Amino acid sequence: MPNRLALETSPYLLQHAENPVEWYSWGDAALERAAADDKPILLSIGYAACHWCHVMAHESFEDAGTAQLMNDWFVNVKVDREERPDLDAIYMQAVQAMTGQGGWPMTVFLTPAGEPFYGGTYFPPDDRHGMPSFRRVLESVHEAWVGRREEVMRSVASVGEVYAAAAAPARAAASLDKETLDRAIRDLSARFEPMAGGFGGAPKFPMTMALDFLLRQWARTGDERALHIVEHSFRQMSRGGIYDQIGGGFHRYTVDARWIVPHFEKMLYDNALLARLGIHLWQARGEPEVRRIAEETLRWVMREMTDASGGWYSSLDADSEHEEGKFYVWSAEELRLLLGADAMPAMAYFGASDQGNFEGLNILTAEGADRPHSVRGDSDVLTRVKRLLYTVRSKRIWPARDEKILASWNGLMLRAMAEGARVFGDAAMHTAAMANGEFLKREMVRSGRIFRTHTKGETRIPGFLEDHAAVGLGFLALYQLTFERVWFDRAAELAETCVTHFWSDALGAFFDTADDHEKLVTRPRDIMDNAVPSGTSMAVELLLTVADLTGDSAMRTRVSFVLDSLAEPMTRYPTMFGHALGAADMSVNGAIEVALAGDPGANDFSALTSEVTRHYLPSLVMAGGTGDAVRGLALMDGRAAIDGGATGYVCRNSVCELPASDVATFAAQLARAVAG
Repeated sequence: MPNRLALETSPYLLQHAENPVEWYSWGDAALERAAADDKPILLSIGYAACHWCHVMAHESFEDAGTAQLMNDWFVNVKVDREERPDLDAIYMQAVQAMTGQGGWPMTVFLTPAGEPFYGGTYFPPDDRHGMPSFRRVLESVHEAWVGRREEVMRSVASVGEVYAAAAAPARAAASLDKETLDRAIRDLSARFEPMAGGFGGAPKFPMTMALDFLLRQWARTGDERALHIVEHSFRQMSRGGIYDQIGGGFHRYTVDARWIVPHFEKMLYDNALLARLGIHLWQARGEPEVRRIAEETLRWVMREMTDASGGWYSSLDADSEHEEGKFYVWSAEELRLLLGADAMPAMAYFGASDQGNFEGLNILTAEGADRPHSVRGDSDVLTRVKRLLYTVRSKRIWPARDEKILASWNGLMLRAMAEGARVFGDAAMHTAAMANGEFLKREMVRSGRIFRTHTKGETRIPGFLEDHAAVGLGFLALYQLTFERVWFDRAAELAETCVTHFWSDALGAFFDTADDHEKLVTRPRDIMDNAVPSGTSMAVELLLTVADLTGDSAMRTRVSFVLDSLAEPMTRYPTMFGHALGAADMSVNGAIEVALAGDPGANDFSALTSEVTRHYLPSLVMAGGTGDAVRGLALMDGRAAIDGGATGYVCRNSVCELPASDVATFAAQLARAVAG
């Protein structure tokens, strides 16, 4: 018999709708039931593409005996962390404080008031490798609740102190300056792993935002080591198993240090960040391989992750047929049979062998791209081979797709897709970006406020800071693509919402939840960039950009204080503040401001915009047009089209070079602006 989760729209919650556990979703009904029955809440948090979430579900939540203990002793609540990042952040903070580590599935025990007192991540069905069985955990927590309530409340008080410390007012222990950025660069350089690229060992995550920051610094300073870290890391990832060599797109991370064996889930946000890094790296260096990877990643999104409405889905599962990675791997015999005469050079390229690299099978890589007997990465043979293998793979049982459309993740991908359309001049990307922007405005925005999730035609859950900021940045990218004023106005409206509903004058900081959000045990404020940029760092970038375009000094002052308060942690933990460091670069070194006066539909205007796309311009702030389309934009004040022709103005910190209508002159000015 289905439980209450059968009424939900989240694919993750629906995965548990047939469990014998009497699950509730988060809400008043569960809290009131716990209070009425004097039972603790068992809160389980995960997401649809999470491999170990599936494992724990099969081992414990589908087991009738375990479910009976859960139902007898607890009020059981299941949460999709992607729908409710606020709950995930609050209770992950508690689990990390109690255990020193975190992850998913997350299992937390709460009082009926929602106060955490015990927690962990995955618990096995039997005692294993020093971990207690889930049943033993249930028994211990139940016994403590019934017989040692004072111990439970001491634990509640201890975690409450952690929340109190995190809610303290922000303070600027140091001022943000170029030395802050230099110290972060030195730390990242020391963490660089020279063989496989990236930072550190296994498990290995892309750390895309830190790489993007290093690319900015190379552009600003000419630091060749910073450039090498970015180029080598992107190339090694692109040639590893973390990249889907057949279908395009990146997996979440690898369990090894060489990017070979991925955790096979594919997340929209990873691919948004990595595609955008690839776009920037191609602008900087013009390497065809980098462009191919960025384009393939965006085409994967258009092909496999796009809803008919224009929204983009959240993820593809790591598992298919209850096996992780089964959809993606190949036997050597299968490859030989399928590829015929192309088998030997193709297998050399893919690094495939009889012994394999994953449980006797082959995760395809591009390790052999430079080997003598391998096909070339841009050859017709490889194109033919990939097309055939994709067709064959498409007939397999696909991993489940999480068809939630999340505002912040769509905002990140919108930014990447719009930049791809602008930089590569790609009409399909342009169409996809415009469709997504219209979808977000139509379905996810209500009176200047973003809603978090849209599934099967239903929009729900008031949006968080990250949603407003990411969609705002996506709208700005559409403005730079089209110069249609409506997209700037929509972005500016969301920037104002970030201040009105998420900023606290008392703390001098942004909260992750709005001032009218439901009351929880604490109001979350996570300043670190984790798998996705933090709401704070995206809001800072959004406000800085809007302030540059409009001349809003109050907005700039507010975000300058936020960046000063982050200066010390950014230098100590740069891999956890990659996006914030990018915003810090914009604040310290100034945006590269480009004003284009003229008719955006004219050929001479297009010639200037095309020249902009040829250059890697970190912290680019661009406006264009004439008349009403640019009224109120300080960047365009006094910048007119000379002699009726399109005219470009290149500026830093509101100081501009002479107006240029000649493309060669304009190009030289852009080049100078980066290092200036």
